[in-house]
Amino acid sequence: MSTARRHTALPKAEILIEALPWLTRHNGKIVVIKFGGNAMIDEDLKAAFAQDVVFLRQAGLKPVVVHGGGPQINAQLDKQGLVSEFKAGLRVTTPEAMDVVRMVLAGQVQRELVGLLNQHGPLAVGMTGEDAHTITAKKHSPEIGGERIDIGRVGEITAIDTGAIEALLADGRIPVISSIARSADDHHVYNVNADTAAAALAAALGAETLMVLTDVEGLYADWPNSDEVISRLTVSELEKLLPELSSGMVPKMEGCLHAVRGGVTTARVIDGRVQHSILLEIFTDEGIGTMVVPDTQADTQADTQGGDSA
Repeated sequence: MSTARRHTALPKAEILIEALPWLTRHNGKIVVIKFGGNAMIDEDLKAAFAQDVVFLRQAGLKPVVVHGGGPQINAQLDKQGLVSEFKAGLRVTTPEAMDVVRMVLAGQVQRELVGLLNQHGPLAVGMTGEDAHTITAKKHSPEIGGERIDIGRVGEITAIDTGAIEALLADGRIPVISSIARSADDHHVYNVNADTAAAALAAALGAETLMVLTDVEGLYADWPNSDEVISRLTVSELEKLLPELSSGMVPKMEGCLHAVRGGVTTARVIDGRVQHSILLEIFTDEGIGTMVVPDTQADTQADTQGGDSA
């Protein structure tokens, strides 16, 4: 009986041992995770995400979660009879829409996520980019066809103050940050793209890794002709690919680019539709998704995903 028990438990031990080099490598390091896509809507995926983040914390890493809330914002705008319009891939945010964005992000999405994390212990603390001037922004006016256009209360990040986040991390907490910012003069609140906010925070915090959850397997080599995922590419390789990417992937890959240029060791786009994708990416030899690394790692061996280049 004891022999049988020992044999059935052996695979569990092997999985834990496989994780050991990554546990050692990532111990004490900051990991910024952008929470989005289906992982924000599906109840099982939400629960698995919370487990993964708490696991990272208990394994000695320092996770920081940044979230948006597109589907929830759309639902609330519809309920209030406010029209959602997008220009240059960004939500046109009127003052009325900004009130909804703020309410949904800080009052609904963030509260739910903090609650899920805190089922595992008193760990998560919610905040927005407004708090302690963590994220400062100015009005963003994108260019379409050579003309600057007005898209309302959409912000372009001008400064990051990591003091409040670092204080929470030092206290062993998990910061959960809504992508809202204030202007330097404090007169305006802005809606900031969550992918962009996560990348800026990762660079400012000196994070080891930025992880962006999305609804695809990673960056495809030749979409839509092929579903082959690029497992690893350098900053220079990504720069060449950017003009060809679909609009939905642009802010995510630009975020990865900005983070790695800013000193983050690796940035990864991973499939948030897969339960425990965060643990699979960080703690296994294969990993999943697409990893962006600095150009200095261009000539290293064709790494395994899970952290060899971290």
